[in-house]
Amino acid sequence: MGLEKPRADALSVDVEEYFHATVFEERIPRGEWEERRGRLDACVRRLIERFAEWNARATFFFLGWVAEKEKALVRAVSDAGHETASHGYDHRLVHDLGPSAFREDVRRSKRLLEDITGRPVRGYRAPTFSITSRTLWALPILAEESFVYDSSIFPIRHDRYGIHDFPRRPVRLRFGEGSLIEFPLSTWRIGRWNVPVSGGGYLRLLPSWVLASGLRSIRREGLPVVLYVHPWEIDQGQPRVRLPFLSRARHYGGIGRAEERLRRLLAGGPFAPIAEVIESIPLPDHPLSV
Repeated sequence: MGLEKPRADALSVDVEEYFHATVFEERIPRGEWEERRGRLDACVRRLIERFAEWNARATFFFLGWVAEKEKALVRAVSDAGHETASHGYDHRLVHDLGPSAFREDVRRSKRLLEDITGRPVRGYRAPTFSITSRTLWALPILAEESFVYDSSIFPIRHDRYGIHDFPRRPVRLRFGEGSLIEFPLSTWRIGRWNVPVSGGGYLRLLPSWVLASGLRSIRREGLPVVLYVHPWEIDQGQPRVRLPFLSRARHYGGIGRAEERLRRLLAGGPFAPIAEVIESIPLPDHPLSV
């Protein structure tokens, strides 16, 4: 028998400029970021408007680098009734940081967002889902830094991220006297495989029927869905940068249809911020060796 259907599914936005995407790390040096910025504000405000039209509220995971330069945008998100959460400071992958630098990164971004909004930051999502089996040490650090939940683990097999045998539902992880809720990205279980259907490139590139069928199956199990999108995924006018074939497909493929596909998926709502969804669902303990 499946679990009781949650009262809402979760919607999230990873707030970063197009050039923050990992596919550009060797193409756009960090020294060029400042001169390239400027496309994000309009995209985020468009999402705020669309979510209001579609009766959806979301968690916006802000890069600290963005929040520092776009304080009014952070406030606009918060004032519209959405949750603000951390995406780290400047999109460095967790395994490139190491424990000490990671702690400073999340501490810096958390304080920055709390200073801007005057509200506690409870959630974190790692850039490119870079909490994997080799970076599980990051989870107790998040608990120690007063985060309530993480939404970084993708229970799939992938060349860049994922923990394929992690639970497909939100669980509570305990570390001594501390704890952290992990809200993994949504997958559709088909036989022995977890198929990613939760947003991003999967939203843009997979057939619509796969997305719809996947979400229906997840809900039949009684599991909460968590969708994610990046603001640059609705920006058809963003600069085209020369990339290898696979990276080009991952970043640019399907951008023209992302907004409409998102609208259709949200029609199956209601959708709410992750922190609110967590309050309405059971959270079994999950043993984790760090």
